[in-house]
Amino acid sequence: MSDLLLKIKSDFEPAGDQPTAIAALTEGIKKGLDKQTLLGVTGSGKTFTIAHVLANIQKPTLVIAHNKTLAAQLAQEFREFFPNNAVHYFVSYYDYYQPEAYMPASDTYIEKEAMINEEIDRLRHASTQALLTRKDVIIVASVSCIYGLGSPKEYEKVNIKIAKGTELSRADLIRKLIDIHFERTNADIEPGKFRAVGNSLEIMPVNERVIYRLEYEGSTISHISEIDPITRRISNSLDVFFLFPAKHFISDKDQSARAFKTISAELEVRLKELTAAGKNLEAERLKRRVKYDLALIREVGYCNGIENYSRHFSGMKAGEAPDTLLAYFPHKPDGTPDFLTVIDESHVTVPQLGGMYAGDASRKNTLVDFGFRLPSAKDNRPLKFDEFEERVGQTIYVSATPGKYEIEKSKKVVEQVIRPTGLIDPAILIKPVVEKGTYKGQIFDFIDEAEKTIKKGDRVLATTLTKKMAEDLSEYLKEKGMKAEYLHSDIKTIDRITILTEFRKGKFDCLVGVNLLREGLDLPEVSLIGILDADKEGFLRSETSLIQTIGRAARNVNGRVILYADTMTGSLERAIKETDRRRAIQVAYNTQHGITPQTITKKIHDITDQIRSEHAKAVTTLLGIDAQMFAENPKKLIARKEAEMLEVVKILDFESAAILRDEIAVLREKAGITKKGKTVKKKEPKEKFVPRNRLIKKDLTDSDE
Repeated sequence: MSDLLLKIKSDFEPAGDQPTAIAALTEGIKKGLDKQTLLGVTGSGKTFTIAHVLANIQKPTLVIAHNKTLAAQLAQEFREFFPNNAVHYFVSYYDYYQPEAYMPASDTYIEKEAMINEEIDRLRHASTQALLTRKDVIIVASVSCIYGLGSPKEYEKVNIKIAKGTELSRADLIRKLIDIHFERTNADIEPGKFRAVGNSLEIMPVNERVIYRLEYEGSTISHISEIDPITRRISNSLDVFFLFPAKHFISDKDQSARAFKTISAELEVRLKELTAAGKNLEAERLKRRVKYDLALIREVGYCNGIENYSRHFSGMKAGEAPDTLLAYFPHKPDGTPDFLTVIDESHVTVPQLGGMYAGDASRKNTLVDFGFRLPSAKDNRPLKFDEFEERVGQTIYVSATPGKYEIEKSKKVVEQVIRPTGLIDPAILIKPVVEKGTYKGQIFDFIDEAEKTIKKGDRVLATTLTKKMAEDLSEYLKEKGMKAEYLHSDIKTIDRITILTEFRKGKFDCLVGVNLLREGLDLPEVSLIGILDADKEGFLRSETSLIQTIGRAARNVNGRVILYADTMTGSLERAIKETDRRRAIQVAYNTQHGITPQTITKKIHDITDQIRSEHAKAVTTLLGIDAQMFAENPKKLIARKEAEMLEVVKILDFESAAILRDEIAVLREKAGITKKGKTVKKKEPKEKFVPRNRLIKKDLTDSDE
């Protein structure tokens, strides 16, 4: 196992409250405190603080975020801080997932349907293999880390050591590869596949984009080369390398034989129960399903929904928690976890972790009750929250607004209120919602205040309670001559990024939104936020939501927030009190140290610029620059596009990767090439029937799609 140390790289030194927070959290971990909280205000550099703590304690670390986007952002930040260490990204590998379900009310059965993202699957394998081979590991994960993954002992046990000079015939090695779920192919080689070429064997592992070529002299491996899969150039010669299984769920022949017996025994018991209850239809349905699945597993080693039998293959007892990513982290000889867990945005992530089990159990219970699955299917599940807590060991909760649970559980709460920039929390004004005397009400007052702010060159945010309200207010502001746009969850991801970038660039001055204006939105140009209907107690106007929204104005030296409220709710009182407390501490610190706050200057980075440039390339492929290459060798052009896609994936820019993936699909279709590299004959399009008296509008943008 590699003994490399976590070594931080940064052009900045800790400042503000960061040195104190780093020292306090490090001391708490070394003293053995199991739970701590970093209460860091927006813009205080919480990730930078955690990075220094990790460098101090030198333990493998799991960082959990509440969604894939935030996890990708954190993974990229930690990679920048630890460029020479193993920082990996572990999230659900489904591009699309429809779980198996049954709705008794309408007698509707929905079969499981899923589309696996091969690149994210590769990153998942890279994560588990790093944990089993290195100590300098940071895994940034979503809540998928609490779902079943397969036994780490079995996964590690069946890895293959391939060394130069080893006496291992090609036929024997092929059998070993098939046993650990590698697939043989004669087409282009992909992760988890191998092919025989002359007197050599080429293998692409699941955790990296590289081909290992094994050359034979008789039954001896005479040479091992590392080859770039795109250029086919040899990049290195090796003496030895290790291959891990192509799937996380691994079982040997003895385990499989035992599993077939226990599944059959469970089926027999369950059929008697259903028959005794008069559920003959359910009994017949279950009998057919299980016998079909077992026959398929015996023949090809797999069936759709095989994870529902995972307890039998792993040897776990009924009700026992499944192995998850947490099981791959190191443990002490007594079995206690020997790693650190950091839960980011804990006020959102902790409730999410706690809610996974109940939602999954409800769906599984229905499937079992109506004969679609054996009762053991319920053991293919996420961890319960108490099981999760038992398996994570020492934990640091990170949030600007930690929940009651985190505060009560923590042995130490470390505040990070002072920002390195010296910026203070925004000033808060409270104004009425309704019209009174000369006061025209919240909308007209907000317009007046926004116009004053915009004249100074700053930007403005407004938060509403509903999507419709955001759209209507945006249109009304435009009618009043203000450059405004709205933003909510119905807008596609790429369009959201475009809107935010144009907002920062000044193409419009006011952004109206609902709940998307809270965690993770970094807009230093904003100096005014108007929170409309702030006295409507609820999720969008809770203490946590209000503090998070107020924090969006904390990156500008002129930041201020107007709360429009006719009554003072408990959430408003607590949010205002907490903001005032933080402001007092920050102002006192700046006065004592002679600090003059400065607005954060942050480069405007628009990933859609890259996306559009890739779209432009796709268009010019057939119309200009790449036309000749496409005509002469479309496979070569597609390979180049695939290389570009892999490059953006390496920096976790999945939006750009998705666009490139779609472009590649278009190029394949135009060239008549399948994903496996075969050329297919295009079908002649049938003559389209055009109804009379109808205007057919032709879409002239097909080449852009």
